Amino acid sequence: MRTATIKPKWHTTAEVAAMLGFGLSKTKMLVLTGEIRSVKVGRNRRILPAWVDEYVNRCAEEAERWTA
Repeated sequence: MRTATIKPKWHTTAEVAAMLGFGLSKTKMLVLTGEIRSVKVGRNRRILPAWVDEYVNRCAEEAERWTA
């Protein structure tokens, strides 16, 4: 018998803050300003893993421009 592992499809703002090593307030601000994309589900914000990757990649690209 195979056991299925379900991976989270969405992250909470708190989970994203922990992943990025940011405080919750900073992460909420990034979400509210649209720097990290999110969707509102009920009263809560949810963030796709790909959207976290987009933010990280954009930050890395900006950093490379400054050091080039």
